[in-house]
Amino acid sequence: MEKPSLQERVQTLEGRLGVAFLRKDLGLAALTHKSYANEHRDSGMQDNERLEFLGDAVVDLAISHRLMERFPNASEGELSKLRALIVNEEGLARIARALNLGELLLLGRGEEMTGGREKSSVLADAMEAVIGALYLGTGMDAVMTLVDRHFSDALEGVAQGRSGLDYKTKLQEDVQNRLKLSPRYRVVSEAGPDHEKTFEVEVSIGSELYARASGRSKKEAEQAAARATLEMLRKDDTPQ
Repeated sequence: MEKPSLQERVQTLEGRLGVAFLRKDLGLAALTHKSYANEHRDSGMQDNERLEFLGDAVVDLAISHRLMERFPNASEGELSKLRALIVNEEGLARIARALNLGELLLLGRGEEMTGGREKSSVLADAMEAVIGALYLGTGMDAVMTLVDRHFSDALEGVAQGRSGLDYKTKLQEDVQNRLKLSPRYRVVSEAGPDHEKTFEVEVSIGSELYARASGRSKKEAEQAAARATLEMLRKDDTPQ
């Protein structure tokens, strides 16, 4: 299979992002790992490290903007925690994988041989570089379009679980105090295609099944099930 040309890589990236780079050279630089640039010094190609530095700040700003809109009453500390749930190596790498960013990267031979296209650190850095390139060459509006399109699930996840980010922790503490037990979570079923999977999870305490709930990820389903279990326990505490 013939490798895509440099121009084709940028065009493919633009198609997947749903936004265009006004400066194609920056789009190409975002895809260029330092290992490749080191092996092709005569080409004068720029690697993505400086763009990654910029993108790190830009994605923080963009996500902070959307979180402040969604949670007008949240404190600075809470907003920081929510942002950290979205903007981290694994979260950025997950979005990079959804975009198949790895296959478009320009990697040196050593990085290629050690599986660089699948490394979370490489993918997260490249994702930040893409955002930095988009900001530098096209502006913040294009970055917000990218964030709204590709970070929507992550934003929705923290929106749904905002007050319930600690439902599992709260349930753990509650059950530990009451019964000296730990809740157990079990995935009952998975349905739908890979990009739209729904997970159903049930919670048991001791030998008793308490609640069952579904979500678009195991984590989301577990949080929903923990919340339902807490509500059941609190209802039991309410005097009749």
